[in-house]
Amino acid sequence: SNTMVTVVSKSFQGKTKLKEKWYDTAYNVEAIPSAVLREWETPPKAGKLGFNYPKPNVFIPSENELKVLKPPPKNSNVPKTFEDRMKPVAAPKIIRDDGENGKWTVFFKQDDQFGQPKAFVIFELLNSTPYSSPKNAALATLYELCASDSLNEYTYDANLAGLGYTFTVLPRGVRLTFGGYSSKIPDFAAYVSRKLAADVRDVLPKNAAEFDRYKDTIMRALASFDAKQPYAHAIYYSNLSLTPTKFSYTNAELRESLSACTLSDLTAYVQNVWSSGKGEALVQGNFDEKEALALVNSLDNALGFRAIPPEQYPPRLKALPFPLGQPTQFRMPEINASNNNAAVQVLFQSLGNSEKDHMLIELLTAIIEEPFYNELRTKQQLGYIVASGVKAVEETRCLSLIVQSSVVPAKNLTEAIFKFFDSFRSIRLEKITKLELSLIVKGLLDRKLQPDKQLSVQATRNWSEITNGRFRFDRVQREASALLDITKEDILNFWDTTLAADAVGGRRVFISEVIPRTGVASSTAPVKSTGYASNVKKGNNQESTRNSLGGLALGVDDIEQFRRSREEQMKTIAL
Repeated sequence: SNTMVTVVSKSFQGKTKLKEKWYDTAYNVEAIPSAVLREWETPPKAGKLGFNYPKPNVFIPSENELKVLKPPPKNSNVPKTFEDRMKPVAAPKIIRDDGENGKWTVFFKQDDQFGQPKAFVIFELLNSTPYSSPKNAALATLYELCASDSLNEYTYDANLAGLGYTFTVLPRGVRLTFGGYSSKIPDFAAYVSRKLAADVRDVLPKNAAEFDRYKDTIMRALASFDAKQPYAHAIYYSNLSLTPTKFSYTNAELRESLSACTLSDLTAYVQNVWSSGKGEALVQGNFDEKEALALVNSLDNALGFRAIPPEQYPPRLKALPFPLGQPTQFRMPEINASNNNAAVQVLFQSLGNSEKDHMLIELLTAIIEEPFYNELRTKQQLGYIVASGVKAVEETRCLSLIVQSSVVPAKNLTEAIFKFFDSFRSIRLEKITKLELSLIVKGLLDRKLQPDKQLSVQATRNWSEITNGRFRFDRVQREASALLDITKEDILNFWDTTLAADAVGGRRVFISEVIPRTGVASSTAPVKSTGYASNVKKGNNQESTRNSLGGLALGVDDIEQFRRSREEQMKTIAL
């Protein structure tokens, strides 16, 4: 026999005679009786023992299906030169355009780079229903969870065979993404789409009790927001201040709306979400045009929506502009009373949407990252979390500075951040050498021009250009070219006109402070409203709601009015 069976149990304690030499593990070695071995040689059929073998996995492609339609060039594995990386990859092309009043716009790109029998497909049905209210946003989360859970049994075999999907309800519509072996995607995509859009009752809770379980899961997830770190709360409210009201709702609004949702609400919501819209699609990978169009037709039949006119298209996301002038300051008490950390995030906003504007922010962030950490974390030891980075919302960029501390109040953290930032021009930027700048630029270029290693990465980047309506499929090369052209004078000029405290007309800055209730870093609890919201509604002067820096002062209850006011202001700003 060539079988060794190992049995481990506490019941063998005191019944063994041997010990292995390394860990003194007690054990015995016994021969398997000959009668048992003979019985194993003629085992009964699995069915008689109550076992059922798994059914064949229909998602595993056959050998004939594993054919690459367009193999990559023979030299594709040769490392690319800088000149090669500066050449844009061929962009997707439109293979179906039903017009503004039609149903679909379909982009297609046949893979000629990765040489695998795989594809990546993204469909989005655009309409304004999903996030039209806090209640709809809460129902969107419920729908995602219920649908994913219900489809698990069907998609399990697909996942084992390397086929996957994601389903997301977004502010501008619903999105389905499929990836895996191209030969199996059409049937898989059609089934999932049909279940989600047509056979909706199959993916929704069967009764109120099941619905309540899903609702409780999401309510727990929303409640976990309270236990997050203060810096996460600071970031959350900064993000809200940047986002239009129909694209994001507060945690409190979602909780309140979710508590009132019923199963009938969810059913009506799902049917409405799929009833109409504008379809956008990207089919990329191991398909030809005919197969791509057939795939979209199959999805169209499964979804069965009606087209909408252009005036009903949902608006694209645009970042809200911060007030120009002195910094806007938002202050809130830490939600978790037991957390004694103070946290501050400061965002310096640039509304420039050119590649050069974006690269200047990225370059400045790269220059500022190490000195900011060394000064506030290593030297001043203000907090254990000190970070900087770029915050991007569509074409708007913000330079972000974050500090969290258990020993220094939020007010002092804010002062330290501004003291560092407002002296950075003279201390560092004016002294930076051509060699230092070129090394930083080279590091950014190396990361930016790194060739795509997976089809999904390239397809996702192409999709982001489609969904934001910019269609700059060569954005990476454009940004790299802009980066190469940036000089020290460009950096100083950008600083002086956009980020400096004495910039003409002022700068756009948002401060988000979280104040703990106890501990060394605590301070006077901020008010829920500074009076900003009520003053705006009454049309009163805002001087009474100014902070010590001369800008607007906001509390938690003022954020929604602030966002609505910035939406109005955005209409007058040429972005």
